[in-house]
Amino acid sequence: MTSVTYVERRGQIEDYFDRTAIEAWSRLTSDAPVNRIRATVRSGRDEMRRTLLGWLPGDMRGRRLLDAGCGTGALAVEAARRGAEVVAVDLSPRLIGLARSRAPETWGGGYIRFVAGDMLAAELGDFDHVVAMDSLIHYRSEDAVAAIAGLAVRARRSILFTFAPRTPALAAMHAVGRFFPQANRAPAIEPISEKKICGLLATAPKLDDWQLSRSHRVRNGFYTSQALELVRS
Repeated sequence: MTSVTYVERRGQIEDYFDRTAIEAWSRLTSDAPVNRIRATVRSGRDEMRRTLLGWLPGDMRGRRLLDAGCGTGALAVEAARRGAEVVAVDLSPRLIGLARSRAPETWGGGYIRFVAGDMLAAELGDFDHVVAMDSLIHYRSEDAVAAIAGLAVRARRSILFTFAPRTPALAAMHAVGRFFPQANRAPAIEPISEKKICGLLATAPKLDDWQLSRSHRVRNGFYTSQALELVRS
């Protein structure tokens, strides 16, 4: 069962992307010119996406992938090109519409089903791999780990996710952001130390048969994110 705080934050995220950020996000995830700050975010996200794709098999024929929080669908498209059957889900119907409009007409051996909704919905089915790139960074650490445990119930091989590592620079930006009116800012990022999130993962009941594998941190200007890989033990 999802917590009250998870549900509240989920609603804030959906509202933000559908009402406030869709145009900026569309520009950020395209080849359109952006300012220097957003250029570092774009470059950082590209590096993180390459990292996560590098942790997935090169040949994904016969495998199912959940792109949990797919945004505009760039990772989902690459996985489908490798032959995967992809379910790309995002809370924002407008982002899903943008992802559909950008999708190529052919996928090679795979395909994508775009869904507007919650990544934890059981009706999405079971998967070999789950990827959650920057889609848990707005949730409290306990809620994020509970979400990962919920995804693990429907995953067979690996779960790849990112979190916002607690660094002095990120903590400072997080504190400054609280001075801006709520209507003018995105849902706050929730920084967490690697030690804490690994401890929470180690004690989560539904993750007993999962173990931590690879880790990689991306620092690029205003983008800082860390990827972790969980694999079946």
